[in-house]
Order: sequence, then C-alpha cells, then structure tokens
Amino acid sequence: MNTIIDFMKRNYKILLVVVCLSATLFAFKINATKETDPEKDKLLLELLTFVIQKGHYNPANIDDAFSKGIYKDYIQALDPSKRFFLQSDIDEFSKFETQLDDQLLNKDLTFFNLTYDCLMKRMEESKNIYKAVLSQPFDYNADENFNTDYEKAPYPKDVKELTDKWRKQIKLSTLSSLTDRLKLQENKNKVVDKTKDVQSQSSEGGKLYEDPLAKPDTDKSVDNGKLKTFEELEKETRESALKSLDEYFGFMQDLDRNDWFSVYINSITARFDPHTNYFAPEEKERFDVSISGKLEGIGARLQKKNDFTEISELISGGPAWRGKQLEAGDLIMKVAQGNGESVDVVGMRLDDVVKKIKGPKGTEVRLTVKKMDGTIKIISIIRDIVEIEETYAKSSIVNKNGLKYGVIYLPKFYIDFENKDGRDAGKDIAKEVERLKNAGVNGIVLDVRDDGGGSLSTVVDIAGLFIEQGPIVQIKSAGRKKEVLFDRDKKIEWDGPLVIMVNSFSASASEILAAAIQDYKRGIIIGSKQTYGKGTVQNVIDLNQFVRNSAVGDLGAIKTTTQKFYRINGGSTQLEGVSSDIVMPDRYAYLKMGERDVDNAMPWDKIDPAEYTVWNKNANFNQAIVNSKKRILQSTQFQLIEENAKWIDSRSEDNTYSLNIDKFKTTQNEIEEKAKKYKPLSDYKNALKFISLPYEVDEANKDVALKEKRDRWHEALSKDIYVEEALNVLDDLQSKTVLKKSIPAKLKKEKLAKS
Repeated sequence: MNTIIDFMKRNYKILLVVVCLSATLFAFKINATKETDPEKDKLLLELLTFVIQKGHYNPANIDDAFSKGIYKDYIQALDPSKRFFLQSDIDEFSKFETQLDDQLLNKDLTFFNLTYDCLMKRMEESKNIYKAVLSQPFDYNADENFNTDYEKAPYPKDVKELTDKWRKQIKLSTLSSLTDRLKLQENKNKVVDKTKDVQSQSSEGGKLYEDPLAKPDTDKSVDNGKLKTFEELEKETRESALKSLDEYFGFMQDLDRNDWFSVYINSITARFDPHTNYFAPEEKERFDVSISGKLEGIGARLQKKNDFTEISELISGGPAWRGKQLEAGDLIMKVAQGNGESVDVVGMRLDDVVKKIKGPKGTEVRLTVKKMDGTIKIISIIRDIVEIEETYAKSSIVNKNGLKYGVIYLPKFYIDFENKDGRDAGKDIAKEVERLKNAGVNGIVLDVRDDGGGSLSTVVDIAGLFIEQGPIVQIKSAGRKKEVLFDRDKKIEWDGPLVIMVNSFSASASEILAAAIQDYKRGIIIGSKQTYGKGTVQNVIDLNQFVRNSAVGDLGAIKTTTQKFYRINGGSTQLEGVSSDIVMPDRYAYLKMGERDVDNAMPWDKIDPAEYTVWNKNANFNQAIVNSKKRILQSTQFQLIEENAKWIDSRSEDNTYSLNIDKFKTTQNEIEEKAKKYKPLSDYKNALKFISLPYEVDEANKDVALKEKRDRWHEALSKDIYVEEALNVLDDLQSKTVLKKSIPAKLKKEKLAKS
C-alpha cells in the first residue's frame, strides 16, 4: 500500500542533504568480490542507516527501544509459527535484544550470523522430523488438542517437544483433509446406492428418471463402485501433506543468505515506520513492474514445481501468447539467449530462471520445454514490452430503470516513471470517462476498492476530471512549509452524478482521491466504515548512486517515508483514513487490518486547510445519502452481511482444535451448519446486466483470454450488492430533468414485460 510520487525528481531536493553529506560514501571504494558478502552486508547497513536518518520524515532514535523492536520483528519473521527454534535458541538470541542498535551503528553482523546459522540448522532438522512424522498413520482416536495461536505459544523446550508440535500441526492439517475425503466418499456411496436403485427400476420395467446423481460414468473417482477404505484415505492425506511440505522446503531451500539478510534489514527499516523498507535488486524490479504495469520479456507467469519451473499463465497480448507455442503447464528445461548455448535450469532458483528469460525488447530467447504430453520442444520467442492488463483501469456499462450508468474499476494508481508518454492511471481514467460520456451514461461509479495506491500525480489528474479547478492534496515535508497540489485545468470532463466506492483496503492514493471528492462534496463516498489509513508518501532511492567503483554488484534500493499528505480540509488520512458518507456492512469490518492496527505507525495530525469552493450543483446530495442509509437498514442481505461479520470476528478468536476425529467432525459440522445461514450471500444476484464498451467488444472478439476476463468481471458485478447500491445512489442523484426523460423508457420496458 504505497504512494510513490512521480514528481520525485522535483522533490528530490528533500533528499539533497543526503547526497551532499555522502561525499565520503561516494569516495568509499569497495574492491570486494561476490564471495565477500559480509562486506556488502556491512556496506548496506551503513548506507541504509545514513539514508534513512537523513531522508526520513521523522527518523526514530536508534536506541535500546529501537533494538527491542528489531529483535521482536526479526525473530517473528524467521519463525512465525514457532516450529524451528527451541527455547534454548531464543535464550541465546535474547542476549542481543538491546544490542542491535549498537551492532547496526558498528556494522556488526554477529547477531544476524548467529540466527542465520541456527535457522539453517533447525530447518534441516525439521525436514527429518516431518518426514518421520508422516511415515506412519496418525491415531485420530486420541483425545488431544492443538492451539494455532502461535504468538502466545511458548517455544519448544527440546527436540521432543518440537517433534510433538510438528506432529500435532501436521495432524490437524491431515485431519481436515481426511474429513473432507470421507465426506466425499459418503457422497460417492450415495451415488452407488442410487445407481443400484436406478438399475433395479430399469430391470423391473420401472420408469428410468433423469437424475444427475444416477450417472456413475460421469464420476470416475467412484472406481466402478469400489470405495476406498479409511486406511487408504488416511494414507492419501499423509502422502499429500508430504508432497506439500517437500514443495515448501524446496522453496525455502531456494532462498540464499542474501534473501535472509533482506529479512533482517527490513526488520530494521520497519522500526522507522511500516512503509520504509529495503528492496533487494529483484524486488526493486518487481516493484517497478507493479507500479508501471509493464515489463520487457516473453509475457508468462512462472511458478516453481519441485525442481522444475512451470508456465502457470500466459499474459494476454504478450509475445508468448501471440506465438501460440508455449502453454500453461509446460515445464522449462533449458534457456538460451539467441543462438547461444542452452543452459540447464532444472533445480535452479525461480528468480534466476526469470532473469535468464527476461530481457530487452527485440532480443531472442529459446526455451526448451517439456510439454504436458511428455514431448520436448524448443520454442523461440522475441521479447517485447508486455502490458499486464490486470493493472489497468477498465469500465463497463449497465442499464437500470431506463438510465445508463458507467462503472470504472481502478486496481492501482499506476505510472511509467521511465516514459512520460507511457500509460498512467490519470490518462486512462480520462479515456474511460470520455468513452462513457460518448455512450451517453447518466452517472459514473468509480471503484477503488482494494486499490493500495501508487502515483500521487495521477490522483491529481483523476480528481481534476470531476472539478473545475482547485487544490487536491496538501503535502508536508519535515522542517518545510506545506506544498499544495492543484488541478489547474478549468475543464470538467464529467459534471454529472458521481459515486466513489471504497473499502478498508483502499489505501494511500485511493484515500487522497476519496478525501478530495468528499471535501468538495463533488461525489458520494460509499463503502466500509473507513479506508485503510495510510497518509504518508515514500520515495524510492537507488543505493548504488552513493558508492563508486563497487564490485559487490547491485545494492538495491530503499523506499523511505519522506512526507505526509493531508486533505484539503487540513486533516490527515493517517490512521483515521476516509470515513464513508454511506457505510455498508462489510464481512471483515471487525477484523484488525488497517494502518491503525500496525505496530509503529505514524500518528494522526492536522494542518491548516487549503482554500477551496464546495461543489453546489447537486441538489439531491444529502437526500441521496438518507435514502441509501434507509435502504441498507431495510435490506435483509445487508443485515445478513453484518451478522456474518460478527460471526467471522468471533470465529477468529477460536484457535483451539480437537485432533480427535469424532470431536473434530462434530465441531466442523456445527460450523458448516451455521455457515449455511450465510449461503445466500454467495448466491445473491442483482439482476443487472453489465456489458463492455463497443471498442472493447471488438478487442475481446479477437482475444479469447480478454473476453474470458471481462465475462468473469461482469458476472462478479452482477453478484455485487455493493455495486448495486452504488447504482441506486446514482439513481437518487439524478436531476428531475433526467428522471423525466427516463420515465417513458421505463414505462415502455414495464409494458413489454407485462405483455
């Protein structure tokens, strides 16, 4: 949930002091080689401490309290479920609890080396433990429990306790799987019984009715009526658990010392605030892709499958997708650059495989792949710019009560920092608004639910589409006067009814947009009680710029909090977020997931308001809010959502599970019985039909993957009670003139329905 300012070159003067005071670092020459990782680690600690202390909005004091925070975060990150370390390990580690501040300032790696070596040893031991545990059947009749509240659980005193903890943890997992398999078996048994009944009726000349359960041929798992024994099913669950754990430890084995050092570094950076963190080189690259929505490569998503790298998905429109030779499920065996020699990538780290496959636009990569039918094929692909379609804004049209509305979904406030002519959220939303206007819509819903933020200038551009001109957001840097970002374009792209949809995961840039629209009273904010509550701005600083002639390779980057932003009314969105004008019940309303629930978050405060003029062109604004609140109170569906939210909250406190199969089944049946009450939530349909704009219909007809994605989105919208209520609010915001025009169409529709 990050707001990264793309006018950062202009605001880099904030960090000028860092550059000016780093002459000694520029002169600091490192002649280390790849093997001398400790020297690189020490350099990283020196750089990070220096850059954060000089550039952070409100740098923390590096003292014993700071040290205790690092210690707590780091140990928890290494072993969150307390299944690796023993209490004796923790006793040894705890000697350093108040020394980490001194070790940081002295570039001392003693604590990291101690924990890293211990973790590697314990992980290797744990592999033997889980394999031994899963080598023999569990006794599901034993009356024992397991508590999954790992935070409150003690560390095991010795290997015997550790082994028992692994046994119970695995047993709980297999027990859950086993009960599911047994239930499926019971259903299969019913299929077999019904089949016999049908066959009996048929042989006696009785009526053979059409019953989908009476078709054993459609369910091959019945094995012609041969059902599996309890022992066979129990063995299957252990084999499945063993495979999952082998894959997990295979992934963990792929992590090298640098990866674990990044964990340590981020435990340090998090003590300044939750959004200051270190990017290792690969992470920085992934961050750039996430914020721009594009990359240079072949356009395929990869995943680790044991020792192999598997194609999990082809990105629509990318070179691999266009070539039609590579398929999801293919295993990559070798990679070659152009006419170069092929390199075997079996057993290679996923990140290293990705590095070999990615590359500049126009270059060739040759993949040797094993197809799902077992054949081996060499596929040549010319790399290109790949746009990740899921990153970008999209819109849909819906007809309701004789009126036409547009829904725009914005997943993040993306921008291409490297190319000013590239795609960005501001330009794309302007296009979508223009297209919806041309389609003749009477209102627009802008959906920023789950939008974690992004570029700040795109927020200014988007908010400017809906107001004449004026301030959008205020920014304050440490020790400097506030800066106000304005929309200076008098043109209004859309002056009609507007609703902004938010939820508790709408953060940062999303909150700036919602706050500005709310302060102007330009549109109605509808959604969760409040948004996430992130009111800080981060800059990404390349650490390589501070060192000359470094032979240690890429040092990565630091994302550090340099500013706070404020609403135009002067209030911060930090911690408090943006309160919705219309609050809709939310299934996760009672769970702690906002900035206010994050350790070490920066405080809320307030500055002077900016000068702005409230929008006065919507006479129905207040009444629309009243009408919506009344509908929500009367809605049985919303009442059920509220009840479900309270139930989910109560369930989150229940962490103890019986490992006795009969008791476990009883508890699960009770939960499932209770959950049936909330099944109407997933079955709900709003009877509205959402369609793509004409230009996208043409594109979807040429692109099967795009059509499938849009169909899924439209289906989700047709089941979304929140979108339905947002559209109801648009109805209430309509002027009398528009409503009069819509009445004939509505009457005509009703007449046709009756006839």
